[in-house]
Amino acid sequence: MSTTRRQVLAGMAMAATLGPAAARAAPRRAPPKGFLWGSAISAHQSEGNNTNSDSWLLEHLPETVYKEPSGSACDSYNRYAQDFAIARDIGLNCYRFGIEWARIEPEEGRFDQTQLDHYVRVLASCRDHGLLPIVTYNHFTVPVWFASRGGWEAADSSDLFARFCERATRALGDQIGMASPFNEANIHLLVKVFRMAATPEYRAKRATMIAAAGRATGSPHFSSILFAEPDRIEPNLLAAHAKAYQAIKAGPGDFPVGVTLTTQAVEAVGENSLAPQVENTLYGGWWDAVNQSDFVGVQAYTRIRVDAKGPMAAPAGVEMTAAGYEYYPKALGSVIRLAAAKTAKPIYVTESGIATDDDSRRVAWLNDSVAEVEQCLRDGIDVRSYIYWSLLDNFEWTQGYGQHFGLVSVDRERFTRTPKPSARHLAGLIKGT
Repeated sequence: MSTTRRQVLAGMAMAATLGPAAARAAPRRAPPKGFLWGSAISAHQSEGNNTNSDSWLLEHLPETVYKEPSGSACDSYNRYAQDFAIARDIGLNCYRFGIEWARIEPEEGRFDQTQLDHYVRVLASCRDHGLLPIVTYNHFTVPVWFASRGGWEAADSSDLFARFCERATRALGDQIGMASPFNEANIHLLVKVFRMAATPEYRAKRATMIAAAGRATGSPHFSSILFAEPDRIEPNLLAAHAKAYQAIKAGPGDFPVGVTLTTQAVEAVGENSLAPQVENTLYGGWWDAVNQSDFVGVQAYTRIRVDAKGPMAAPAGVEMTAAGYEYYPKALGSVIRLAAAKTAKPIYVTESGIATDDDSRRVAWLNDSVAEVEQCLRDGIDVRSYIYWSLLDNFEWTQGYGQHFGLVSVDRERFTRTPKPSARHLAGLIKGT
């Protein structure tokens, strides 16, 4: 995407500070007891100064495709308690966030106890704020040493990841509420789908950057998941999930461990559509992985329309988000139903969001997305959460800080958090008012 799922798709084309509430949705039937309302964020995109990661290296190369470096991001490494307090003021009861492998194991085989202790405090603070911690062990970024030895292309990559998961769980497991080894475990397959329409220039710029990273690290094998060859890493990622699942389930702690997937709605257009092939490519072996795990997390942002040639541009005249793809919250209902057809495991909405500078469109997105979840519940589907991406306006990978998904704006110099009207609106949705 340029590199994440959001950029891949783009390539296709509380309290008093929460402020006045936007127009309320109509009263709705309450979701089932225990339903999780939350927001999601990743470590690299919010913590800041993740200097030992592959992304940090790539962001600072002269040949980078990143618009700007992540820098201090939202300074959530230091301000996590502020974030939890805002989330609780909105009325959320869970918070989905990542722990950073590049911090915990900055050198191969050396685990930093200081960083593990830091995440112990983060998890304790999350619980102290009344939020169930939903932990992602890997949200795209890896340590530079791991990328330099071939990343997910290396034959022993799954063993190295399982070792990290085992060590992290040993320190953190008794505080974790739910977890997934990977964020969007099939992200590389979405990259593969959209490379069908990628220009030679698009490919060349990314290849040039990775070659420069290899020179910078003295490695001919440097590999980063968002720029890697999908077919080469798919078997190792599937193995890594399976081994990580066992390592995490070994405890301490007794919590569900699942698979989160990028699950954009794939729609056929016209005769001889390649939609079935695109859908098979997008999910690969990951539904089997779901069925060997405890739950599936669906993460939907738009739809992919497919004709006889492959993925199509958005229809003329439709509303586009600031991330460059079609505004289409109905995708969420489609992928929930897809998941229900593919597995009997519980379904969680682990990401759903919109990039926009018009907060009234975020309010509309929330209304439409929650309505999709509620209809699925009425249809008897076992949906257990709605988790919005993201709490904060944060670093959006190659697109830098120009795309705003957050319920809360962040001053780039002072890191002041200012909840938007959409945050108050979500609070009303949660209360059913």
